[in-house]
Amino acid sequence: MDIIELSRELGRKIQQEESYVAMQEANKACENDEALQALIGEFNLKKLALNEKISAPEQDKEAVAALNTEMRKIYADIMVNENMIKLNESKAQFDTIINRVFAIVSNSANGEDPNTTDYQASCSGSCSSCSGCH
Repeated sequence: MDIIELSRELGRKIQQEESYVAMQEANKACENDEALQALIGEFNLKKLALNEKISAPEQDKEAVAALNTEMRKIYADIMVNENMIKLNESKAQFDTIINRVFAIVSNSANGEDPNTTDYQASCSGSCSSCSGCH
């Protein structure tokens, strides 16, 4: 089997991975959650309105502040939705697996021993760019 076919086999195995399956199921639950979808739609509309207000020749600072407040409230409501919580948790678990896979392949391509190399989680101090503490 050549390297490309092995890569395709790895892709198939990734899609069978428990955390991948859980993430896909959580994503479907989010898509089927009418209340969540309504919130996401409302958030997107507020975002468009905010962009219009910001790019207007004469900016209405009160309207911009009000839209920002409304967007933050909607975002908070989205993030406490049970289905969104499950999606974020399952995505964090899947990201951990994928980070390990990428690290093993990348480190091996750089000459490290494929049997011992692994992902080394590190904390940059920025939680916004993190898939979760390990």
